[in-house]
Amino acid sequence: MRRLYILVAFILLIALISLPFASSRVRAYLFEWTGEEEPLAQVKGLMDLTADQVRPPLRLGTDRFIPHADVNPFGVNVFLEQEVEPEKREQAVRMAAAAGFHWLRQEFPWEDIEISGKGDFWDHKWNHSAWEKYDHIVSLAEKYNMELIVRLSNPPAWSRARGNEVGPYAPPDNLEDFGDFVYTVVSRYKGRVRYYQIWNEPNIYPEWGEQPVNPEAYTELLKVAATRAREADPNVIILSGALAANIEYGPRNMSDTLFLQRMYDAGAAPYFDIMSVQGYGLWSGPTDRRLNPRVINFSRPMLIRDVMVRNGDADKPIWISEMNWNAAPPDVPAVYGRVDEETQARYLVRAYERIRQEWPWLGVANVWYLKRPDDRWEKERKPEAYFRLLTPDFRPLPAYTRLKEYMHRPPYMGRGHHDQDHWAVTYDATWTRVPDERAILGSYRHSRTVGARVRVPFVGTGLAVHFIGVPTAGRLGIRVDGVQKRALPLYRTERTYEQMLPVAAGLDYGYHEVILSVAGTPQGSDVLIDGFTVFAPPPPPPRVTPSFLLFLLGTGLTLRVGKALRTSKNRENGA
Repeated sequence: MRRLYILVAFILLIALISLPFASSRVRAYLFEWTGEEEPLAQVKGLMDLTADQVRPPLRLGTDRFIPHADVNPFGVNVFLEQEVEPEKREQAVRMAAAAGFHWLRQEFPWEDIEISGKGDFWDHKWNHSAWEKYDHIVSLAEKYNMELIVRLSNPPAWSRARGNEVGPYAPPDNLEDFGDFVYTVVSRYKGRVRYYQIWNEPNIYPEWGEQPVNPEAYTELLKVAATRAREADPNVIILSGALAANIEYGPRNMSDTLFLQRMYDAGAAPYFDIMSVQGYGLWSGPTDRRLNPRVINFSRPMLIRDVMVRNGDADKPIWISEMNWNAAPPDVPAVYGRVDEETQARYLVRAYERIRQEWPWLGVANVWYLKRPDDRWEKERKPEAYFRLLTPDFRPLPAYTRLKEYMHRPPYMGRGHHDQDHWAVTYDATWTRVPDERAILGSYRHSRTVGARVRVPFVGTGLAVHFIGVPTAGRLGIRVDGVQKRALPLYRTERTYEQMLPVAAGLDYGYHEVILSVAGTPQGSDVLIDGFTVFAPPPPPPRVTPSFLLFLLGTGLTLRVGKALRTSKNRENGA
């Protein structure tokens, strides 16, 4: 035993010596890999990352252009239907728009619209149309140039023979009743609302009622809803119900990856255009790169993406329906993890940075949530109250302020392939958008005006532009970070032909801006832009230095010996 104590003292001495070498710079570097803030947790994170290397690599399908992935990524969840006063409803939308959010994820609860019976859209309690406040919500989104993601869920009691005894979120007895409701909503807002989400978290309790979750049954509901929505508006975009990150196998909760695979096996693929997931970071930060299927962290969407690619669905994006870290005070249970408000703000910004720079297959990420209409959750000491960006009386919290500053920075493209209509790219008025099924994503940008310009900001080390070659293809002027380059000729051909032209290469990784312009030739000056590719290296592995090794050795041994001592002590107490 004496030798053991001497060994422990020696190891602790190494750890104490190594801790000064764990400078703030080193710890910040390790945070970029583990999402952990504390040294011991960072060491454990590195050990977990090492274990990840023995697992099969993920298939992320980054070699393609993906529709609905190049949109403005900034969204926020709102509870506008719960705001009684129209003025407060508008104030919430106004503050969301002022912060820089483009998307409002808003539920249109079935039970609050078709309240008393099938075909009855009158609120008999308050004696007015049940559509009134939802019409107002749609108008507010239009007024502030925002787009709605409308979530359709929460059946009324009349849609089930046992009413709410089977749970208020249980699906209806007759799926056609839900299909009729979906058709009515989409028809009413045709041309004004394009994105509809069918259900929420169907893979966990209580979102599927007082019964086992059922991916096959959800697929049938999704099929009916998507079919009726597309009948009402052929241009509608369908989002799947957001899958909650989960590692159980049933009956009440089911792993999101397993649930999705069973959805594919049941034939769900044709009935959604966008895959939806939840993106809570919980107990680690947004840079946690561990990919253990039994661990829930911010990298979880990568596992969902792998399932999609393996099922031949790589041409669809993922959107995050809810994303945040919980800033509950110490006296509130840390059900969803716990960070302080400043860390919450910092993590949200870093989450958006990771999405934009590393995940070209992920489009919108909606923060959970803007505000609640009252403080009941706070009074009940519910941790859900502390995901908010604004207090019920509209006081901005650090996350709102930090996001507002971040979302007003210049937009950019991250690594990967991008549509010519990426939200960060700006064309002058001489460019026209031309629909064409031969284009990568169904359209291209065209100009024959000499001097016509397009601005392409990106974060990476290089940029290539995809063009369509035509008989009158002109030359392309190129300016990189303010430096004019030699104009390049574009490929001419008697038939349309896709070509990729590198316009910037060998740059230091970071923010860059390329200005492209049409340069004339005697033969003509047609330029047809069809897309962009940003080149960027993957995140480098942690650098190994003598001080870094000493730090790992000391803290790693301390962890292991501490665990051994606790085990030994427990055995002695048990004896």
